[in-house]
Amino acid sequence: MKRQNGFLLGLIVLLIVLPLWLVPAPVAGPDGEVPEAFAGADGKAEALILEIAPDYQPWFEPFFEPPGGEFESLLFALQAALGAGFIGFWLGGAMMRERLKKQSDPTRAD
Repeated sequence: MKRQNGFLLGLIVLLIVLPLWLVPAPVAGPDGEVPEAFAGADGKAEALILEIAPDYQPWFEPFFEPPGGEFESLLFALQAALGAGFIGFWLGGAMMRERLKKQSDPTRAD
């Protein structure tokens, strides 16, 4: 049993590490700059706005400026996980309510 657990643990580690090892590093673009690995559409939109209207002034400044693109990705992933958890909790509660209603009233026709 111990040997099987070790094999499964090794397989799990391999399945986690292998895709990360196979992902190529970002290469320099035509302008010679290496793109940020987790850059999103916000930076591209900002660059396009400054190209169209160089004297544009933003209406407000952000309260908190994250230290890098990876941190922004972390916040986005955390927001998505919390949202999915909330939806899953609500859906599970709704299904459980229906199941309990059916159990408490067996004459109910659905």
